[in-house]
Amino acid sequence: MKNIKIVIGFIALIIFGACNEDFLDKRPLDKVGSVDFFKSPKDLEAYVNQFYSFDVVTSIWGSDYSTDNQISRDISTLLEGTNIIGDAVSPNFNQVRSINYFLDNYKRIEENAELEEYQQYLGEAYFFRARIYFNLLSTYGAIQWYSNEVGTESEELYKPRDPRNVVADNIIADLDKAAMYLTADKTDGASRINKWMALLLQSRVALFEGTWEKYHNGTPFGVNDSDPDKYLNKVVEATTAIMNSGLYDLYSTGEPNSDYYHLFNLRDYSSNEEVMFWRKYVPELGKGEPWHNWSKNYRMSTVDGHSVTKGMADSYLCTDGNPISGNPLFKGYTTLSDEMQNRDPRFYQSIAPPDAPWKVGDGTTQNWSEVYDKLNSGTEYHSPSGYILRKSYNENLIYHAYNVEETPGIIYRYAEVLLNFAEAKAELGTITQDDINISIRKLRDRVGMPNLVLADITIDPEWDFPDLSSRINEIRRERRVELLAEGFRLFDLRRWAAFDEVIVGKRPKGFLASQIGENPYPVDEDGFLDPYQDIIPNGYAFKIDRDYLNAIPKSQLELNPNLTQNPGWNE
Repeated sequence: MKNIKIVIGFIALIIFGACNEDFLDKRPLDKVGSVDFFKSPKDLEAYVNQFYSFDVVTSIWGSDYSTDNQISRDISTLLEGTNIIGDAVSPNFNQVRSINYFLDNYKRIEENAELEEYQQYLGEAYFFRARIYFNLLSTYGAIQWYSNEVGTESEELYKPRDPRNVVADNIIADLDKAAMYLTADKTDGASRINKWMALLLQSRVALFEGTWEKYHNGTPFGVNDSDPDKYLNKVVEATTAIMNSGLYDLYSTGEPNSDYYHLFNLRDYSSNEEVMFWRKYVPELGKGEPWHNWSKNYRMSTVDGHSVTKGMADSYLCTDGNPISGNPLFKGYTTLSDEMQNRDPRFYQSIAPPDAPWKVGDGTTQNWSEVYDKLNSGTEYHSPSGYILRKSYNENLIYHAYNVEETPGIIYRYAEVLLNFAEAKAELGTITQDDINISIRKLRDRVGMPNLVLADITIDPEWDFPDLSSRINEIRRERRVELLAEGFRLFDLRRWAAFDEVIVGKRPKGFLASQIGENPYPVDEDGFLDPYQDIIPNGYAFKIDRDYLNAIPKSQLELNPNLTQNPGWNE
């Protein structure tokens, strides 16, 4: 019974949920899992199809809440430092068990099929195991690596954690195998995973681990015998292969004032040169998702408490490629329209300007000015910072229907490849202007911004990371701007060990309160919205010696005496 409890609790499903004892007596997938099942490539395909519906292939829209990019009415408990062990959720391993069942048994079909007939599904299995384990690694750090299906009576259930770099190495090795077996065709990007998606994920994992080991070195979150450069070189290798494939590029129609905005609200990405993997939604087949209703509800009809921070808005450069500090091109904060003048076009393509269309339909057009006129006048129009996220929004009413939203979801896009490449080269200290020209320059060319010239970077007194090189600061800024609201910022701040620099002791601000009428939020001494002033007068209290990793519940430590708690959670 003790073994069963461990499987239920600590070796359970990565999609957090209940599990029962009956499950432990069944194969990982009832409807296809039997000792006689794997007889043909179609059987393998049917088995791996289950993983396409899990969160390993959800859209990129994880949002940037619990970071310095976005805020809502409610303060993040992570940033506030108020999470407790009692709130902890157990690491869940049932997906690991399910995918290991596949890898342990797929060879049964060797008598009936050649490798080339089923290698795509084998590659997918390695990809999914890597993605599942990356979720665990980024959340809990060091974790047990299981390369085979573990039985309910196995002593392996009581094994201690493997070092986090061992887990990272295994993830990267799985993705090498995935890239070897998966198709090298681009495909339509919405059906099956290909080689290039595996390499993109590999670059993401390697960048995460490489920078984690570099910036957490010497802290309780570091690792013994760390080797950040090993991982950073792997990033360069993986991204260079994708770039050299010639299969992908940035989406552009030659309209710098709208291309970035339109990329995120297209109806189909089958032939899109930038979107590597995406998900179709077909309402009549019941394939919509709550994310789409969320998108419609708070951005089609109301604001509903969601907003972008002033710190994020200030990060957009002026059109000369220099920061706003001391720049004569910057027109000040008097109005949002003033603030957006002479700025990187991604500013007004990501954050709603008053004169942009909000609703278009039935021959009429409403502008965002109508929303700003109502801002903070009632609960549904509350925006703590005032800046309203526009990115991924489509103003055409014909494309929105309650509960059957059909907007497709982007999962992987080529812009991340370019950003990962540039950051890894900068962290290695080997970046050249030629490297910038094939990466950052392409992102800036799309929106008509000047290239980043390494020999001519303007010092910004407001850099988030003043102790780091100007090159790293500007590449991190580019990443922040390009990937706003795509769910990367929390992972970035964690791997950079950056919460002490951008979160602790700080409060998020908004635009000048004088721009709106009724306002329930406090303002600071300069008149900017300061929504959390009364709640956290001393700023966020994220615990830098604890909160970079989630806690393991005490019950799991009791069940397996070989487990150890994450740093800072024993107090």
